Amino acid sequence: MIGVEQLRKGVIFTLDGELYRVLDYEHRKMARGSATIRVKVRNLRSGATIEKTFPNGQRVQDVRLDHATVQYLYHDDQFYYFMDNETFEQTMLKAEQLGDSVNYLVDGMEIKLETYEGEPISIELPSTVDLEVVEAEPGFAGDTANAPSKWCTTETGLRVQVPLFVEAGDRIRVNTETGEYVTRV
Repeated sequence: MIGVEQLRKGVIFTLDGELYRVLDYEHRKMARGSATIRVKVRNLRSGATIEKTFPNGQRVQDVRLDHATVQYLYHDDQFYYFMDNETFEQTMLKAEQLGDSVNYLVDGMEIKLETYEGEPISIELPSTVDLEVVEAEPGFAGDTANAPSKWCTTETGLRVQVPLFVEAGDRIRVNTETGEYVTRV
């Protein structure tokens, strides 16, 4: 058990039989009243994102997840498929469970699969991924004031703001936590 004041972004806990991951955390202290903890959480089973408010001092059950290295294979209309590198067992997760992570999945990519009591919950991405640009807006000569940028679309459908020199066919490195362009590869 941990106090709600120890909740931070990325912490996983159970409440009323449901698993939640903290997406955002805010500690509010009123002038004479007691503090409240407001968190934005994602239900790891359903994928629903909700906000919860706790009074200071309340406790929740923290959770430790098991990790296994898996390879991303493919996806269909409902599920994303992964293969365990040691047992060659295939696991499938719904897009709702993965959230924004689906924008960074490339065929053959190795990632960590998080499980809780044998149940696949979500994935843990590397901090950056390399993606191919399939479409890029044109950059105009002379448009160089104030660090200009343009939008591009990657092979996974992710839209990223990039410098003017990035063109379709280039490979770029994207930060998976912020979704921002890092460098051209």
